[in-house]
Amino acid sequence: MAELKSKGKVAFIPFLCAGDPDLETTAAALQKLDKIGADVIELGVPYSDPLADGPVIQGAATRALEKGTTLDAVIDIVRKVSPTMRAPIVMFTYYNPIMRRGVEKYIKQIKEAGASGLLVPDIPLEETHDIRKVCDKHGIELVLLTTPTTPQERMKAIAHNSQGFVYLVSVTGVTGMKENVEGRVESLVKMLHDVTDKPISVGFGVSKPEHAKQIVSWGAEGVICGSALVKALGESGSPAEGLAAMEKLATSLRAAIP
Repeated sequence: MAELKSKGKVAFIPFLCAGDPDLETTAAALQKLDKIGADVIELGVPYSDPLADGPVIQGAATRALEKGTTLDAVIDIVRKVSPTMRAPIVMFTYYNPIMRRGVEKYIKQIKEAGASGLLVPDIPLEETHDIRKVCDKHGIELVLLTTPTTPQERMKAIAHNSQGFVYLVSVTGVTGMKENVEGRVESLVKMLHDVTDKPISVGFGVSKPEHAKQIVSWGAEGVICGSALVKALGESGSPAEGLAAMEKLATSLRAAIP
């Protein structure tokens, strides 16, 4: 991300939920996104209580779990596809599965499988110290989130501790597709730029090329799209139709980001 920023380029960061509609399709989708030109890919580990996610990603996680998707199976997919990909994979997971497996074991396993980063939406800054030490030990970048209600001083602390990029949540609430990106995102991007020189990536509610163009015009260094891609892939009738719909949307988003 820092290299892209130095070149004046903006990152396209798609999100997928592993196991929806199935793991084989997840592997194919990761490779398609890489081929389209994704700069980073977030891979969500399905979880039964995804408190930061709206109906689309909740539905995808539920379907994946009902089909028997496990953490080990997701790690195996990363191990299978990462050697063939240019884009680094950031694992998006809630803390409970990490705690259950053990922080050391979890991070060691995802690193050995080929992941480059980790994003844990339900762990506050004050509780990241221990997991950050283990991430540093194994060469995993820990990405932290800031929100519209985060005071600027806390933004500064989060940005200081975040690695790779700072994830700016664009809405007060959960993930999901919106008609428009909230105008206050422009001022939030500026607030973050005032306290850090790390790349800022905006997510939650991004579903159209127009959204991506707007976020880029506001000075963000990354555009994150999740729910719209998850919906296209998992709710299109068949895996083949889902891959085609996801590819079409991802291509249009990539084209909108310089």
